[in-house]
Amino acid sequence: MPEKKPVSSHHYNVAQLRLESWNTLKNESTKLEHSNRGSSEEKDFKQNVRKYLENLKGVESYFAFPGITRLRVLNEMLDRQEHTALANKIAEITKNLVSDRYRSNPDLIEEDELGVDTSEKGEFTDGVRKNYFEVLFVEDISLQEENKLRNDLKELRGVNEQFNYGIVVQKSFEDALIALHFNYNIQAVVIRYAPPYHSKKVTPILKPFIQKVLGLDLASKPQTELGPILGNLVKKFRPELDTYYVTDTALGNLKDSTLKSFRRIFYRAEDLQELHLTILRGISERYETPFFSALKEYSKKPTGIFHAMPISRGNSVFKSRWINDFGNFYGRNMFLAETSSTTGGLDSLLQPTGSLKKAQKMAGDAYGSLNTFFVTNGTSTANKIVVQALVKPGDVILIDRDCHKSHHYGLVLAGAYPVYLDSYPIEEYSMYGAVPLEQIKEKLLKLKEAGRLDLVKMLLLTNCTFDGLVYNVEKVMQEILAIKPDMIFLWDEAWFAFAGFTYNYKQRTGMFVAQKLYEKYRSNEYREEYADHIKNLKKDELLKLPNPDEVRIRVYSTQSTHKTLSSFRQGSMIHIWDEDFRRKGENTFMEAYMTHTSTSPNYQMLASLDAGRRQVQFEGYELVEKSIEMAMVLRAKINDHPRLNKYFDVLTVSDFIPKEFRNSGLSEYYSPKEGWSRMETAWENDEFVLDPTKITLHIGRTGVDGDTFKNKYLMDKFNIQINKTSRNTVLFMTNIGTTRGSVTYLTNALLKIADELDKEFLSLSKKENKIHQDRIHSLTKDFPPLPDFSYFHHSFQAVPGLPGGNIREAFFLAYDEENYEYMPLEECLPSMGNERTLVASSFIIPYPPGFPVLVPGQVVSKEIIRFLTALDVSEIHGYRADLGLRIFKDSVLNRQKTVTSMGAMGNNSKKKLIK
Repeated sequence: MPEKKPVSSHHYNVAQLRLESWNTLKNESTKLEHSNRGSSEEKDFKQNVRKYLENLKGVESYFAFPGITRLRVLNEMLDRQEHTALANKIAEITKNLVSDRYRSNPDLIEEDELGVDTSEKGEFTDGVRKNYFEVLFVEDISLQEENKLRNDLKELRGVNEQFNYGIVVQKSFEDALIALHFNYNIQAVVIRYAPPYHSKKVTPILKPFIQKVLGLDLASKPQTELGPILGNLVKKFRPELDTYYVTDTALGNLKDSTLKSFRRIFYRAEDLQELHLTILRGISERYETPFFSALKEYSKKPTGIFHAMPISRGNSVFKSRWINDFGNFYGRNMFLAETSSTTGGLDSLLQPTGSLKKAQKMAGDAYGSLNTFFVTNGTSTANKIVVQALVKPGDVILIDRDCHKSHHYGLVLAGAYPVYLDSYPIEEYSMYGAVPLEQIKEKLLKLKEAGRLDLVKMLLLTNCTFDGLVYNVEKVMQEILAIKPDMIFLWDEAWFAFAGFTYNYKQRTGMFVAQKLYEKYRSNEYREEYADHIKNLKKDELLKLPNPDEVRIRVYSTQSTHKTLSSFRQGSMIHIWDEDFRRKGENTFMEAYMTHTSTSPNYQMLASLDAGRRQVQFEGYELVEKSIEMAMVLRAKINDHPRLNKYFDVLTVSDFIPKEFRNSGLSEYYSPKEGWSRMETAWENDEFVLDPTKITLHIGRTGVDGDTFKNKYLMDKFNIQINKTSRNTVLFMTNIGTTRGSVTYLTNALLKIADELDKEFLSLSKKENKIHQDRIHSLTKDFPPLPDFSYFHHSFQAVPGLPGGNIREAFFLAYDEENYEYMPLEECLPSMGNERTLVASSFIIPYPPGFPVLVPGQVVSKEIIRFLTALDVSEIHGYRADLGLRIFKDSVLNRQKTVTSMGAMGNNSKKKLIK
């Protein structure tokens, strides 16, 4: 039964509410400034200004800038009727807030309060760049004590310190959590003594954004325990933050969990200077970029190159009369950092011992893994490394059929037997969804019944999919581990690298869930839960909880850092949370890593992975939240605008996810009538959710197919780049680099396209209009079937009648051109009607959808032929339009059948028979 619908709001988040409120306040104060004194108009504007100041009071109490102090000053100016000064002050605050200028010039906060003119000041003070952040202090203190704390910390700051911070004081447990949700600037948390639980300043305008905070049932906990509990919640919600605890509790009475929850514990008698220095040290350690810094230092050294790479130091470029423009385009630093050296502070990617080793360790800490490895040739290679490292010939892998092609080729290299899983189809938009958990369990139980469960080594799923479908990772892992407690999970998170830096997303990532389940299964509470589950298990009911004495947590995630975070192209990472890695996986992993990793990796790419890690640890939470906000803004603009929704529809949650997979009942993120729906409950419980940063636009009513729309309108006219189309959709994605200007540009482009379509349609003749209407009908009503995986031909089945195929054998059998032939698509159905079985000898991969619809050894079904015939895309890898479909000859299949039936015959005998 769907849960009760949570409170919605016409603002997506507090950041949107806050900026809109300040802009509105600025407009109202300007009106007040120019109104006639004593008029009814002045009275109305004054009431409006006071109302917005009051609304902002509930928001600004969680920020250092503008903060409560400035609001108090503004209210006093309003009382004194200093309308011009008030309007100017509000305009100045709004400008600094909207532009984030106060963060580039942290002295602005204090100097503004003192009345110092800061209009010309930049981000450098005394020649030193100041990186600004805020520290959250949690303690129930008076305003006088708060001001003393602020002044005491200010006096401790050094002139030449690289970092500068403001403080935000919250007096309750709830207010501290709210501040962590709202305030992106917070980089450290100091919990002093025992804060009270309930907030006294939550206003109705804030409630839609903090329902999860207000819904925590912790008020009954002793107040002395709230500090450590808050420390644990900070680590769960924003683990990148440094947390400190100030207490009077004797060391011997502190629990182990408390000691592990905080970076450092202080006592009241200790000097405040020690706390100040510790805060700065924590920031400094996260700010460090071991490899990037080493590369910068190397580039400054004078060197003599008697090695490879003439381009190193730019010597072969800047001295050239013919390619010096190449050097000028990229700049000297790019070439000064170009080297094949693994010494002088640098390191070897294949066997790191210094700066690269430390950089990968810091990346592991940031992403929540036990081990992290940098990959310089994309996630396609990362996928092959993991597959080859963990499975061997004859092992069985459960794998979603519509995963990236690199996995299929990885299976060929490893010689493993794939058991293909079918995603549910979304035929109306010519795309696939995700694999239901029940189907995975069904295949696994079938293999168990046949006695092949021990051969099953891995479950491989794409999370999230290209179109934005995200699995309930915890539920999948828990229920699969109940059947096979040592299952290895490979989550292809190529499009999900950003997900670890905001809580809604994080809880559906491989690394977060691995850590969570590892701790859960080793707790006494879980043992009791498991015992109750076994006790109450009905006859023939499937076990849904893994045995704590048998379960092993072995999780791998491959991420394209360059796709959604800051990295040069092809920069990727492999994250590992495998409790058996040292014992079972490390040697084979390193062999596979050596196999696929270049001995000449690109150092700039490695440096970008290192620097990108620093970025997400400091501003990942903010940037990811803003990228989600930009996606939501774009959705709302298209939905609300009559000229846009005439031709375009933003596909919603219910368009992508069938009702049976949405227990929360959430069907859309936004509607003009109800505003924004909160998505937290859905992301916690539903089997599948939709990543809102993937915005799929249905364009069927334009009469233009996706590929044409992309090239003719978006690229040719507006230079707007997108990755994916289908017959009747185009996919837009927001990321941490998306700005409000980008969203505005896209919106304006769509408006111009809509105007152009209006003009085109008005100029059509009657016959042309009929053709156009037929195209619209085809794109909105006629849906080509989306075929499921058929089956492997019995010649290539791992075991006759059971899931799993020998894709490697089929792949290499086609290396001999005598073994295959081509058949034109139009001849396939008639041939199949004559009872001939067609078997693919190669991968057939249309773009879109971008995954194999046929793999070597797979029987060609009538549905697949109809799908290929109906496709209106020009790019189909593995298919020769001039020759047709490449299939095995019947004579080869007959020979292969004989070989297969010989069972245990040695490989040499098989080869002789085939020859």
